[in-house]
Amino acid sequence: MFEWKDCYRVQINSIDGQHQNLFRLAANLHAALQAGQSQAIMTQLLDRLLQYTQVHFAQEERLMQNAKYPEFAAHKAQHEEFIAEVVRLQKEFKDGRMAISLTMLQFLKRWLAKHIMQSDQKYAPYLKAKAVA
Repeated sequence: MFEWKDCYRVQINSIDGQHQNLFRLAANLHAALQAGQSQAIMTQLLDRLLQYTQVHFAQEERLMQNAKYPEFAAHKAQHEEFIAEVVRLQKEFKDGRMAISLTMLQFLKRWLAKHIMQSDQKYAPYLKAKAVA
């Protein structure tokens, strides 16, 4: 479900590496779901994915700010909306009101793939032209 594809590359090595790590962390969560792992393990994996996503978004945003990327505010808003949704899902899971499900993982996959293919691939040429990446 979370296999890395070359079409996701933005041609910025540091960002591509982080994107690959995001897919790997999400794949770990999917594997744990399929294996019927405990809530404690699922919580740990979801926490790790969320923390890494926040670190990745912060680095992307720093690069965009340094380059004075004209669509920075809109891109950052996408990040904030995604984090807010994942935090909401995480809280519901930890409170026992929701289980991590295939539907949740499909949401993560669709969002990540779409965001990388559209928004991230849009900023990449700009950052490379400004030589900040």
